[in-house]
Amino acid sequence: THPVWAGDRVHEFGMKMRGATYMEIHKAGGGIGSTVRATRSASEGELLDLFVDRLRVMGKHGTTLVECKSGYGLDTETEVKMLKVIEKAKRIQPVELSTTFCGAHSIPAGSTEQEAVTDVIDAQIPKIAQLQEQGTVKVDSIDVFCEKGVFGVESTKKILSAGKKHSWMINFHAEELSYLGGVEMGVELGSRAISHLEEVSSVGMDMMSQAGTVAVVLPTTALILQLKPPPVRTMLDKGVIVALGTDFNPNAYCVSMLTAMNLACVTFRMSLEEALVAATLNSAASLNRSHSHGSIEVGKVGDFVMFNVATWQHVIYNMMATDHISFVVKKGCVIRET
Repeated sequence: THPVWAGDRVHEFGMKMRGATYMEIHKAGGGIGSTVRATRSASEGELLDLFVDRLRVMGKHGTTLVECKSGYGLDTETEVKMLKVIEKAKRIQPVELSTTFCGAHSIPAGSTEQEAVTDVIDAQIPKIAQLQEQGTVKVDSIDVFCEKGVFGVESTKKILSAGKKHSWMINFHAEELSYLGGVEMGVELGSRAISHLEEVSSVGMDMMSQAGTVAVVLPTTALILQLKPPPVRTMLDKGVIVALGTDFNPNAYCVSMLTAMNLACVTFRMSLEEALVAATLNSAASLNRSHSHGSIEVGKVGDFVMFNVATWQHVIYNMMATDHISFVVKKGCVIRET
C-alpha cells in the first residue's frame, strides 16, 4: 500500500472515466505530483492522524499486517517525514506494519531522471540508512516505479542495488503500463517480490517461477486504470507464487482485501482457493514473513479473522461487507469485535 499522504485526488477519478490515461494525468501535473505537493505541505502530526485512521479502517476489514510504502515526498526531508510517521504508527495502533522506502516513486518536477537517481542514491538512501542505524526508522524493503517515462531499467537497477547494500529487500513496481524488461532485471538482482505485472513477458514469468520471486497482483488498480489484467492464470500455470494486494493509494482508494479477493476471482480468473492463499500466506511471503504469518499454524503469530458466515467461500463472495466479521485478532488479542 501507499497509505501515508495528504490531499485528495477524487477529481482524477472523473478524468479517468472520461478517458484520460494515468500518464496523461501525470504529465498534466496531477497523479503522484499532486499528492507530493500536498504531502510536503502537511505536518508530521497531520500525516499521522490521516494514516492511523486509514489503518483503523483496514483493520475493520480484517487486515492485520500492512506493507506501507513511502514515495510521496521525492526529497529527503519528506521521505524521512513519511518513514517517521510509519514508525510512530507502529507504537500507537495494533495493525502490524512492514516499511518500504519508495523515494523513486516518480521524477520530481523540474528534475531529470538522472538527477532523481542521483538524489535517491546519494542523499535519500544514506540519510535513511543513518536514521535506521540510530533506531529512528526501520526500513524492510526498497521500491522503484520502473516504467516508461519514469525510471528506466538501468536507473531502477542502480537504486535497488543501493538499497540492497543496506539489507533492504527488493519489492518494486514493474511492467505495469509497458514492457521494459524490469522483471528480468529484478529477478537477477534477487527481488523478493515484484508488483503490478500487467505487461510481464513469458520469459519474466519463467524466471520468477524458477527464483521463487513473488508476483504481487493488484486488481483494483488494473480495474480503475482500465488496464488489461496481468496474466495471472499463466503465472499460476508456470508455478509463480502469486500474492494479492489492494494497492491502497490516492489513485486506487481501496482498503479492503475482501474486495481485492473478489475482483481477483472475477477479473483475473483466480479460483476462490487461489485468491484466499494469495491474500494470506503468499502475501506474507512477499514480505518474507510466511514462516511467521499468513496461516494458522503452531508457532506462528496468532493473527486471524472470525467470520459469521455459512461457508468460507462467503468471505470472498460477500465482497466488501464487514458486518459478517465477528472478531479481528492480532497476536492473540482481539482488536475489533462486533
